Amino acid sequence: MNKYELALVVNAKIEDDARAAVVEKAQGYITRFGGVVSEVEDWGKKKLAYDIQKMSEGYYYFIQFEAEADAPAQIEENVRIMDNVLRFLCVRKDEA
Repeated sequence: MNKYELALVVNAKIEDDARAAVVEKAQGYITRFGGVVSEVEDWGKKKLAYDIQKMSEGYYYFIQFEAEADAPAQIEENVRIMDNVLRFLCVRKDEA
């Protein structure tokens, strides 16, 4: 099992419960593909470096998880088509 981090930038114009549902759905994809979520960091609303879909702000979430090497590709495949996710990035964390 490798350690990974999934960074999500979520639409700031949706309700709190809808935003929470987006994060829950992302966590669901992680567990569906054999991952174990260890931590979810909510960095709150931040200004974006540039407008995305005519929005200048987004909510940032960082989900730490452990999974097999093939899981991140499958997770990204599903997160890519999620509504209200402006940007995402899944990276492997160093073991050091």
